[in-house]
Amino acid sequence: MLVKGRKVSGRGETVAANYAFGPVEDDIIIKHRLLTRTTTTRGEPPLKKLQKKFTTFFVETEKDDSNYNDCEKLAKAFLQELSTFEIPPLKSKAVVEANIREKENFNELKEEINRQILQAQSDIEDLKKLLEESKIERKHKEECEAIRKLISTQPPRSETQKLIMELEKEIAALDAENTASSRMLELRKKQFALLLHVVDELQNTIEEEQKNMIEEMRHAADEQKNGLEDGGSEAMAVD
Repeated sequence: MLVKGRKVSGRGETVAANYAFGPVEDDIIIKHRLLTRTTTTRGEPPLKKLQKKFTTFFVETEKDDSNYNDCEKLAKAFLQELSTFEIPPLKSKAVVEANIREKENFNELKEEINRQILQAQSDIEDLKKLLEESKIERKHKEECEAIRKLISTQPPRSETQKLIMELEKEIAALDAENTASSRMLELRKKQFALLLHVVDELQNTIEEEQKNMIEEMRHAADEQKNGLEDGGSEAMAVD
């Protein structure tokens, strides 16, 4: 027997639900009620009442023919009791049909919920991709803004072009000066080489002249010496 929770009037407090029987006892009771068509735990079961009425009717029919009215009354009572057993199957059929419809509705609702879940998952994935794209786009915008600020700090293009032209002119002048210096250096190298060659020739000439002068002096000295020797010989001969 199940006692549901209820509110105590005047307090608003809820009494906790308690159970007189456990789950196993509840199953046994429900099974017994289904088998005996018993709707309550008190009183005589309907199936037993039907059995008694049928037995009474059968016993009455075995008596004399003078009890026809009693038999008719017992038959009507038996048929009336028997008709009560037709109502539960109809109720059960209605309940089964209602349960089937409820199950179909539940399945449709479940399919709709699953479809909505799948759609929500798909929407979440799309939103994730959109979020990533938004992050990338925002990053690009920030980079562009940083480049724009950097460009804004630079001088105008006309001034930059003018500065570039001036630098190109300076570079051209330096190249020309470098070319002229290279040519001058090459000319000086040639002149210095020529000067070294002239100095070397002059030194050779001087050395050659010195050698010739020494040879001439030596030759003159030899002649003078020979002349003195010849004069002494002649003087000795005169003596």
